[in-house]
Amino acid sequence: MSVFYRHLRNELWKLFGKKRTYIGFGAFLLSQNAMLLAFRLTRWQGDMERLLAGNGYLAKEYVSALTVALIMLIPQIMLLMPLYVALVGGDLVAKEVEDGTLRMILSRPISRFRLLLVKWVAGVIFAAVLVLVLGGTALGFARLWFPWKGMFVFIPGTVFNVLSAGDGLKLYVWSHLLMTVNASVVLGIAFMFSCFNMKPAAATILSLSLLFVNLVMEGIPFFERYHEYLLTYHFHAWHYVYSEPIAWAQMGQSVSVLLAFNLTTFLIGAAAFQARDIKS
Repeated sequence: MSVFYRHLRNELWKLFGKKRTYIGFGAFLLSQNAMLLAFRLTRWQGDMERLLAGNGYLAKEYVSALTVALIMLIPQIMLLMPLYVALVGGDLVAKEVEDGTLRMILSRPISRFRLLLVKWVAGVIFAAVLVLVLGGTALGFARLWFPWKGMFVFIPGTVFNVLSAGDGLKLYVWSHLLMTVNASVVLGIAFMFSCFNMKPAAATILSLSLLFVNLVMEGIPFFERYHEYLLTYHFHAWHYVYSEPIAWAQMGQSVSVLLAFNLTTFLIGAAAFQARDIKS
């Protein structure tokens, strides 16, 4: 176990020592501040206040830091998070092969499976840190602009709910655990392609293409009956945290599918990597 820990520590040092690892963090900071300005200076805030008032709620009690933070998260979780997680996941193995360092690593007494496991765990830790920073900075920036009051959650077609500040914060934290599952799945897809004989950019593009195809199919009415077979449909599991009552059955089903898919991509990648001739 101590050997595994030291190997993981070194892999994390290597991962977080690359400049491209921090591209996602910078993009999140910029986009969050841009969205805060848009929310404050455009009709966006007024539209939300009218929606609350039309449903019998006092708008000033729910236009809060928690509400705005969640509003900022929805497009970032859908668009930006998969991009930057896939960028790192596509690098984990393919970049080592491209740079020629993997051949030196495999010359040491270490199994290929353990090498991949350590890299995958390091990638999952990165995905968790990225989601944690995304949620923390969104809430922090929103608190600078808006008061700490109740939380209003509106996700079209899924959730319409109002919560106290305490309950809203608890659910906000829990939803980020499920977002971390989503991020680890995206990383697992990119990691799987990275284990094949291809460039890092190709692994990233293929993983994003797979997600994009799922997203497009989910939006086509004909495929509504097949939603449970689409990966992006199960990415909505974190929405159910905010429903009243919480949809435990749907959430559990989606999380189980995502975890199984994550394990499957890792095993496929490991099998492909075992069959590759890298030392020659």
